[in-house]
Amino acid sequence: MKKYRTGLNIDNKKVLVTGADGFIGSHLVEALLNEDCNVKAFTCYNSFNSWGWLDTFSREKLERIEIFSGDIRDPNGVRTAVKGTDMVFHLAALIAIPFSYHSPDSYIDTNVKGMLNVLQACRDYDIERVLVTSTSEVYGTAQYVPIDEKHPLQGQSPYSASKIGADKVAESFSCSFDLPVVIARPFNTYGPRQSARAVIPTIIVQLLNKQKEIYLGSLEPTRDLNYVSDICRGFIALAECDEVFGREINIGSGEEISIKALAQLIIEQINPDARIISDDQRERPDKSEVQRLVCDNSLIKKLTGWNPKVQLEEGLSKTIEWFKNKENLNRYKGNIYNV
Repeated sequence: MKKYRTGLNIDNKKVLVTGADGFIGSHLVEALLNEDCNVKAFTCYNSFNSWGWLDTFSREKLERIEIFSGDIRDPNGVRTAVKGTDMVFHLAALIAIPFSYHSPDSYIDTNVKGMLNVLQACRDYDIERVLVTSTSEVYGTAQYVPIDEKHPLQGQSPYSASKIGADKVAESFSCSFDLPVVIARPFNTYGPRQSARAVIPTIIVQLLNKQKEIYLGSLEPTRDLNYVSDICRGFIALAECDEVFGREINIGSGEEISIKALAQLIIEQINPDARIISDDQRERPDKSEVQRLVCDNSLIKKLTGWNPKVQLEEGLSKTIEWFKNKENLNRYKGNIYNV
C-alpha cells in the first residue's frame, strides 16, 4: 500500500477498530493487517457470539486479530477496549436511514453517546491518533457542488442529525482537550459485504434472484460512489497525517451518478432485459431525501496525496462477482424491502 506524507508510520501499531464486524470496518481490518498493524476488533456483543463479517475470514487471518465483543454504548466496555492501544478507528454506528425514522432514540444512543464514550477513553489513555467516521449525509442536499468541508450541515434525517451531533462532539474534544482527532467524511461507499439496505446490494440481489422487475425508491438523486478499498486507503492516509487534527476531511471520487443510471449500469452487467420500477414504499419523505451529493476531494489530495484508484465500472464488476457466490448471496433477503 502506498505511503503518504505522514507524521507517523502506522506499521506495527496497536490499533482498535470499532464496528469491525460491519461492512467498511471488516475491510479496514484487512487493510490494517496488510500494514502489519496489531489489530483489536471491537464487535457488537450478541448471544450467538457472532463476529459479523469477521466470521468469513480465514483461520489464519483471524489468528492475527484480537476480538473484543462489547457495546459501544457502554463506557466501561469501551474503556477496556481502548486501553493498551496506540490508535483508534471509530466506525461503530447505526447507519440505515429508513430505520432512523422508526427508532431515532437508538441512533442518538449509539452514534452520539457511542462517540462520547470513545473520545473519553481515548483522552484518558493518551491515544496517539483518533480517526472517527462521519458521512456525506451530514451535508444534506447539496447547496452547491462540489461539496467541500465548508458546506452547511443539514439534519435531513434522524440518522444524519445523529452523525452531525457525533461530529460536533469529536470537534469539541479536539478544541477543548487537544485530542488528536480527525473526522473522516466518506461519501457513498460500496463493495462486497455492504449492508442489505443499501442501493447497490438491493439492485444486485434482485437481479441475481432472477427478478425481471427491479424495485427502487427515488431514481433522480445523485451520489458520489466509492469502492471500499479506496475509502480504507483514505482512512489510513488520514491516520498517518499530522496536518488533519481537528479537521473534517472529505473522502470521495468527485463524480456523481443518478440512482437510475447506476441501476442501468448494473442491469447491463447482469440482465439487460430487466426493468426498473419506482416503489413509493422505498422513497424517503420529500424533505428528507438528499437529492444531490458530489465530493470536493481537493483537501485530502493536498494533505495526503490520496486519490481514488477503482473506477465505478470496475468496482461494480468486483461487487457483482462477490455476490454471485451463492454463499454470499444467500446471506441477503432479496424478496423483501430491507430498511
